[in-house]
Amino acid sequence: MMKKDLDKATLYEAVKTLVECPENHLHFTQQKLFTLFSVAFQYILFRSTKYPGHYIIRIEDSLLAEKLARKAKDETTRKFMGRLLIPRRLSYGNSTFHLDYFALSSWGVTKDLPREKIKGSIIVKNTQHNPLIDEADFRNVTQDEQAMALFGKHYYLNSLREISPKTITIAFDEDFDGLFEVKFPFIEEKSERLVDGVTLSEDVYLDD
Repeated sequence: MMKKDLDKATLYEAVKTLVECPENHLHFTQQKLFTLFSVAFQYILFRSTKYPGHYIIRIEDSLLAEKLARKAKDETTRKFMGRLLIPRRLSYGNSTFHLDYFALSSWGVTKDLPREKIKGSIIVKNTQHNPLIDEADFRNVTQDEQAMALFGKHYYLNSLREISPKTITIAFDEDFDGLFEVKFPFIEEKSERLVDGVTLSEDVYLDD
């Protein structure tokens, strides 16, 4: 157990809030990326026991997926993500979890899943982009351009909204049409902004 893990009562109440929320497409807008991922994942894990089927975890890139597996704020989520990273497909009870990335070339399995059996999805966008990483290293530009033409700018999200009855998007400082904003009172809101012209390393997260 990590020192800064969410306590069980707080995590339970956060998941309960999502269970009781009538909206289907949610947007977590706060800054605590690793905390929010734990809440979203624990909710989806619970949902998978009630609605067996396929669940898609779509993360911006593999580097962020590895960070989530190390730094999520509860042990269960860290262990599950650690096991999901390599096979990118993992069974849990009567459900199956799939991991893919924003790169369209990583959708080989998830794009062919039976639509009626997809029950939920999590989409995670990085809080900042590392300029030292060339997007061509992990992104097929031609395919992504085709996806943008089909689904619009936020194709990594819109393509899932078309097929997934429940989506949770974790993205700070982003605007999406048609998503219901969710904020958790136990997460302190920070009003200060980064100074213009200062770029933080991707290894620096506001969680830490």
